Amino acid sequence: MRAIRAASAAALLSASAVIAVAPTALAAEGDQNITSFGFSVTPATVAPGGTVTLTSDGCEVPSVTVTSGVFETVTLNEGRPGTATVDFDAKAGAQYKITFDCKGERGTTTLTIGGGSTGGHTGGDTGGDTGRSTGGHDNATQPGAHKGVKAGYGTAASGADSEGLGVTEVVTGVLLIAGALGAAVVLTRRRDADGRA
Repeated sequence: MRAIRAASAAALLSASAVIAVAPTALAAEGDQNITSFGFSVTPATVAPGGTVTLTSDGCEVPSVTVTSGVFETVTLNEGRPGTATVDFDAKAGAQYKITFDCKGERGTTTLTIGGGSTGGHTGGDTGGDTGRSTGGHDNATQPGAHKGVKAGYGTAASGADSEGLGVTEVVTGVLLIAGALGAAVVLTRRRDADGRA
C-alpha cells in the first residue's frame, strides 16, 4: 500500500513540475520578442528613401539605441520618438530586422520595404486620415509603442487562426486536467487509508 502512495505522490509531483515549467517552455517556443519595454516602427511598410518613426517607452535608462541594416543607428532620448530615413538602395519587398536596445535588453521588429516612389509610404495601412503631415509616410493614425507581452488565445474576430486550439494549448490543458485528477486520486486514497469515509 505504501508503494502505491509513493507512486501516486511521485506522479503528482512530476505532473506539478511539468505544469510549473510549461508556461516558461511555451513562452520560449512562441514569440521570442517579449521585453520589459515597449517599441514600435511606423509605418510597417515604407518605400526606399522613406522616413519611419521609431518609438520606445518604459526603458529605465534615458536612451534606447535603434539599429538596422536599412538605416543609420538612431538613439531615442528620454522616451521621445525619433525618425530614420531608409536607405535609397533598400530592396523592394525585403524585410529588415529593426533592433531596439534598452540597457542590453533587445527587442526586434521588422520593416518591410515596399515598391513605389522615393520618400513616400507604400502599402496597406488600415488607419484613418488624421489630417496632419507625417513626413514621408501615410497620414495614418500613429499607434503608440507596443509592449512585448502578448497574452490570451483570442478569437477568430481578433485575427487568431480559425483552426482552433493548437498542439501547445491542448497539451497544456491535458496536463492541467491530469494534475487535478492525480490530486483527487491521492486525496481519495489518503482519506480511505485513514479510515475516514
